[in-house]
Amino acid sequence: MHEKIKERIGHLVALGTQLRGNEEVEAVIARTAGINPWFTKEFTHTAINAIIYEMLNEQKLTDWLSHYSITDADPAQVVGIIMAGNIPLVGFHDFLCGYILGHPLRIKLSGKDEVLFPFVFDKLCKIDPELAGKSRIVDRLEGYDAVIATGSNNSHRYFEYYFRDKPKVLRKNRNSIAILTGKESDGELDALADDIFMYFGFGCRNVSKIYIPQEYDVTVLFPHFEKYKWMHDHNKYMNNYDYNRTLLLLNKTAHLANEIIMIQESDSIASPVSMLYYQRYENVNLLKGQSVKNQELIQCIVTGDELSNELKMNQVVPFGGSQTPGLSDYADGVDVLSFLLSLKTFK
Repeated sequence: MHEKIKERIGHLVALGTQLRGNEEVEAVIARTAGINPWFTKEFTHTAINAIIYEMLNEQKLTDWLSHYSITDADPAQVVGIIMAGNIPLVGFHDFLCGYILGHPLRIKLSGKDEVLFPFVFDKLCKIDPELAGKSRIVDRLEGYDAVIATGSNNSHRYFEYYFRDKPKVLRKNRNSIAILTGKESDGELDALADDIFMYFGFGCRNVSKIYIPQEYDVTVLFPHFEKYKWMHDHNKYMNNYDYNRTLLLLNKTAHLANEIIMIQESDSIASPVSMLYYQRYENVNLLKGQSVKNQELIQCIVTGDELSNELKMNQVVPFGGSQTPGLSDYADGVDVLSFLLSLKTFK
């Protein structure tokens, strides 16, 4: 491995050390929650810890990069990164990929996440002054050679047109599903609650729909959701709950509900905040076919070990594993590091 890459790995590991709980980090987390109530202290801690342990670990970084052929040539391409703001630090992995290869970066933040990332970026700039000299956070994306942009389905159409002449990775809305067999343990169902409720369900890796056997009693899930009953006291979340519950009642739509979530049978994959869709199945092989057909809508599939081995699909993760993606778990299945390596020009 080239010495420059080894240096950057060391800088990233040092960043992970500095992001571990201390007064400065706690103050930024509190400030973030004050500005954006969706970024609660608990969820922001979860996001930071996932980055520390999955993306800022020396061995994991080394193992990840060992699968790529990285030369010692300096990249000359300036890469623009447009970050989403649905969950805390959601664009960090794109940034990490650009940083580790030494690309000059122009980073456009979401208005929903204007505190956390600048804090992390500034920390790394102090560890590695070279980063501050070649990369920066910008209000307007200009002077770039390639772009990585994440947004909604509406913004995706804009991105496609605006960046039509540039090398690009564009992402739009996706959701995740879970497939249950009825043989899940209590621990697995407790973990499923994390896949559903973490970050209030805003992440593309959040489970918005479950597939269950024909005779499955969906009410058995409610006790496993109790650890998130604190959401009943979150005003913004409950505004969504009240609105969606009112629509269901006015339209006399069959559903089940407790104080924090409604469960409705539906063919759709993407459910509104505070709702979980379900669909019954007879044959798991048909589900595999549906998943392939809908792969552009699905980020990952949550299920148990037995079914995971049967499905043999790349995006399958265990219960509770949807919100701790590793370095190789690229959003939408697009290998960003390979994309960035393809931009390298040799001086």
